[in-house]
Amino acid sequence: MRRSVIVAARRSAVVPRGGALADREIHELAAPVMRACLGDASLPAEAVDEVLLGNALGAGGNPARLSALAAGLPERVAGISLDRQCCSGLDALLLADALIVSGQADIVLAGGAESYSRRPIRLRPGEDGAAPVAYDRPPFTPWPDRDPDMAEAAAALAQSLGYDRARQDAWAVSSHQKACAARDRLAREIVGLPDRDAFSRRLSPTVCARARIISGSVTSANMAVAADAAAMALVVSEDVARRAGLAGLAILGGVSRGGDPGLPGLAPVVAIRDALAGLSLAPKQLAQAEIMEAFAAQALACVELAELDARIVNPRGGALARGHPIGASGAILSVRLFHDLCESGGRGLAAIAAAGGVGTALVTEWQHA
Repeated sequence: MRRSVIVAARRSAVVPRGGALADREIHELAAPVMRACLGDASLPAEAVDEVLLGNALGAGGNPARLSALAAGLPERVAGISLDRQCCSGLDALLLADALIVSGQADIVLAGGAESYSRRPIRLRPGEDGAAPVAYDRPPFTPWPDRDPDMAEAAAALAQSLGYDRARQDAWAVSSHQKACAARDRLAREIVGLPDRDAFSRRLSPTVCARARIISGSVTSANMAVAADAAAMALVVSEDVARRAGLAGLAILGGVSRGGDPGLPGLAPVVAIRDALAGLSLAPKQLAQAEIMEAFAAQALACVELAELDARIVNPRGGALARGHPIGASGAILSVRLFHDLCESGGRGLAAIAAAGGVGTALVTEWQHA
């Protein structure tokens, strides 16, 4: 059976909306990261079969194609853009694996890019000839009473599981502490647009206590800030990796699962359980887990309910200390696994939730050349 391997993985810095990346379009974020991946693996652009790009907030079209052309890839590379909201970037890797395992491709660039800063301002027609009204977000379920705002859903999740504000704040403080301690290490995976994640800082319980309340126990300190970024992985067949003498992260498996749309933070738990069960693995057999921190409550729920060892989760900090560039966030998790497991070895897990009650999980293992 064919197998796929991530042989390079890079990302831009994650910068809050309106910051140093605010003037860059989606393809201007993604293209330099694509070129860096190819350079790291010493593979030519002409060898790429496909580009898969997660994006949730753009103007439509096909940003994967646009990014491929901007990166200097051959015109024959058509590009596929994915939108499963926050899961999009990780879903791109699952699709890359499927293309390679099925024999439809040998070399794929997969990941995500998002610009909160450049997202279009949308309007929809008013009723009965009234003036157009702001179109803030699409519906994620057909039932208005089961389509909560994400912060409200996180607050409901925290309440249902008994996570008070102090516990959520403590997770956020820890995330920032780990990210700040790893700043120089994290710089190795960043393509310098700038070369540092801008949001990581010294956060304390005192500062958290002054944070603005968003909903219930969810505050501006324990939810991730909207951000701009791109992240890509170069996924190749095992044969290509072997011939090129490349080590990398073998993709063992992964799944996407749906759950209660009212509690989307629980969906990754099901995906994690199913992904591990499908490989006959237990959580204790993982060396590292990268869990999305859109909200501290969501990360806490994944760790507790999926029975993960908190000591191996997000060892260099998570999205609370970086920001949440929706379509790129899942791909950033895979970049983190690549750069840590290339030194430590072992199996890695990446998992993320999305609006509408969707979760994706990916399981990998470091494979030597």
